[in-house]
Amino acid sequence: MVRLIPRTTEFFEMFAEMANNLTDGARLLKAILLDMKDVYSRVEQLKTIEHRGDEMTHDLLTRLNQTFITPFDREDIHKLASSLDDVLDFVHAAGERLVMYKITEITPSAPQLADVIVRQGEQLCHAVAHLEKKNNVLQYCVEINRLENEADRIAQVALGQLFDTETNPIALIKKKELYEVLETATDKAEDAANVIESVVVKSA
Repeated sequence: MVRLIPRTTEFFEMFAEMANNLTDGARLLKAILLDMKDVYSRVEQLKTIEHRGDEMTHDLLTRLNQTFITPFDREDIHKLASSLDDVLDFVHAAGERLVMYKITEITPSAPQLADVIVRQGEQLCHAVAHLEKKNNVLQYCVEINRLENEADRIAQVALGQLFDTETNPIALIKKKELYEVLETATDKAEDAANVIESVVVKSA
């Protein structure tokens, strides 16, 4: 029998699992970019984390469709789940670019961008952990937005240096796409923070 009224904390627990999983993925990506050894096998590990994230998203949305009473707006639950999943999708996509394009050399900007994603993931973990009681949630959202601005600056400098120093046009295209995928992951984290902020404002 489908349980129509979940435990009060059920959705919050599921969001916490998703945020922790995406942060694990971001940490692995950063480790790969800091030490470009065994890239293929480690990206396979990242793929496993991404698949786990897909399963978590599917389980949460299935629960949402089975639940009559939700802790906050159904549309916001769907948006937050999708946004968290998007962050991990782009983290995985960055790892996939390393394998697909056979990238073996990167500048320090790539792990710097991955580090921003890690820190955003940690802030998302804090935000969803406090979302049920709405305690100090907005401060985490502000930090996530600040980190996205930091990522924009890192990406701009990296692209400028890339066009100044890379003489191989094919290598330039590959590295440019890697930076853009990393920067997009930070955008998706900001999207998740914006959804969380909206939830808090609506409940005020």
